[in-house]
Amino acid sequence: MNKALFIGFQKLVPQHCLSRLVGSLANCKTPWVKKRFIHWFHKQYAIDMKDALVEDIDAYACFNDFFTRALKPDARPIDTNPLSIASPADGAISQIGKIEHGRVFQAKGRSYGVTTLLGGDESRAQPFINGDFATIYLSPRDYHRVHMPISGVLKETVYIPGDLYSVNQTTAEEVDQLFARNERLVALFDTEIGPMAMVLVGAMIVAGIEVVWQGQVLHL
Repeated sequence: MNKALFIGFQKLVPQHCLSRLVGSLANCKTPWVKKRFIHWFHKQYAIDMKDALVEDIDAYACFNDFFTRALKPDARPIDTNPLSIASPADGAISQIGKIEHGRVFQAKGRSYGVTTLLGGDESRAQPFINGDFATIYLSPRDYHRVHMPISGVLKETVYIPGDLYSVNQTTAEEVDQLFARNERLVALFDTEIGPMAMVLVGAMIVAGIEVVWQGQVLHL
């Protein structure tokens, strides 16, 4: 699809309504509905289930359970060095680098402000103005749980409402301040190597964010 049409469609479609509709379908436990949805998704994205705690795709109660499936305990060995920084997710690093003058690089000359990303509070953003960042992209086939990259203590959680553009290379290149305009959840931690912010960004259709200390985070 042409990039302009792809982005234009997302501007016109009711993003939150569509995401809620698909979310209801994803939570549906009617056997024939959830089975068709899961089987189509499994085939469409060639999902490898050998690392999943439950390998049988028909054993999941609904699509959301399948999408957020757990992995076997030994599927992802973690470095035991307490000062090592592990990847928090199974995705690919799309960008990594320094935060320069309070700006985070997005793609193709686009960037966004760390203050805006973290909800507009300058005092909250100040510790990260000249810090480091990594953007990790989770494709539809990936394991969709996020873990702590380093041990830390949760200090604050901030829900920020916003748009629900899809998140991929095309939108990163074409949508200005994509990650700072989409709905997101900011979790701030104190760690042994300093303050850390983990930003969970919602996307079209995949808008629900759930955390172990708060449960499901809903749109406003």
